[in-house]
Amino acid sequence: MAEATPLFETYNRIPLRFERGEGVWLVTESGERYLDFAAGIAVNSLGHSHPHLVETMKAQAEKLWHLSNLYESPGQEKLAARLTAATFADKVFFTNSGAEALECAIKTARRYHYAKGHPERFHIITFEGAFHGRTLATIAAGGQAKYLEGFGPKAPGFDQIPFGDLDLVKAAITDETAAILIEPVQGEGGLRSAGREFLQGLRALCDEHGLLLILDEVQCGVGRTGKLFAHEWAGITPDIMAVAKGIGGGFPLGACLATAEAAAPMVAGTHGTTYGGNPMAMAIGNAVLDIVLEDGFLEHVRDVALVFRQGLASLQDRFPDIIEDVRGEGLMLGLKARVPHSELLAAMRDEHVLGVLAGDNVIRLLPPLTTTAEEARDGIARIERAAAKLQQEQLKKSA
Repeated sequence: MAEATPLFETYNRIPLRFERGEGVWLVTESGERYLDFAAGIAVNSLGHSHPHLVETMKAQAEKLWHLSNLYESPGQEKLAARLTAATFADKVFFTNSGAEALECAIKTARRYHYAKGHPERFHIITFEGAFHGRTLATIAAGGQAKYLEGFGPKAPGFDQIPFGDLDLVKAAITDETAAILIEPVQGEGGLRSAGREFLQGLRALCDEHGLLLILDEVQCGVGRTGKLFAHEWAGITPDIMAVAKGIGGGFPLGACLATAEAAAPMVAGTHGTTYGGNPMAMAIGNAVLDIVLEDGFLEHVRDVALVFRQGLASLQDRFPDIIEDVRGEGLMLGLKARVPHSELLAAMRDEHVLGVLAGDNVIRLLPPLTTTAEEARDGIARIERAAAKLQQEQLKKSA
């Protein structure tokens, strides 16, 4: 009988206990080394124990950890100025997580139309397969039954349609529609890319109907696809964008970015946070940008991503009974499996390489953006051994 735990039993945890991390590697209590191509679900953008982040945290720890938002914040002003200089945005609200960044984005969109005299415009069009967080509003936005079950009536105001069909989006727009919310690349939904034409079509529809375009770049942002933000590949800009995960490099940090027009109705008292934008988070967020905005960094991500994708495509060719498809953008890649994806991931763990399960029988591969081409090839070799073992097992069963 399993030993009782004092923790909420909301996770099916893998029986691995890691003690420390070094770059792209995680090390267990017993000294076993694993290639971390999960990166805390796209969070550890600069790998584990990055020297610049470690030194920044040490220095800030001796100054200030927390103040609340009662006072002016130089760290927030600096990070916000850098984010707005590098993006479409004019204004930033800092949070602790992606779900909070999405909550702020949803509230901003609704408040925008309320301030214009249209309180009835609070509906937001979202897409099947989406994942926007675990709050009551964001599970309603995501619309997945497994996350909604047992938590009472679904929060109103979210109209979900199939992913990728522009005609269905047009048909879903009503006089109550406030915004369209989409992940440029779905993470939990199975590494499905919205694509250039679809994102451009959404931007055009928002302009035509006076809607706000909200992008969820919590997982696909901050260099993950080889651009600072994934929507840049489509040549469009949103009105509001939620960011988290990679921006903190492992420290809890999120942000809601918006144009001046979209953010204008969010005046004093309309929204707030106790911990969001704390001095420690701001110091680390600025340290992450020091690295990600360096000349050549995003080019490195694109170069390694090409090596990684080519290697995975080769595995798909050699193991077609195990790997059906390779998906995603940059260093946000997915293996759609023909066997149960949990079996392939377990076989990968046996080869000491880590990934993350996603929808549509896909395994997410989200290595740190600092991963080298050599480390990518090492990971591909480990996945190859895992696929070969599964193929051998299939042959034995059919013999």
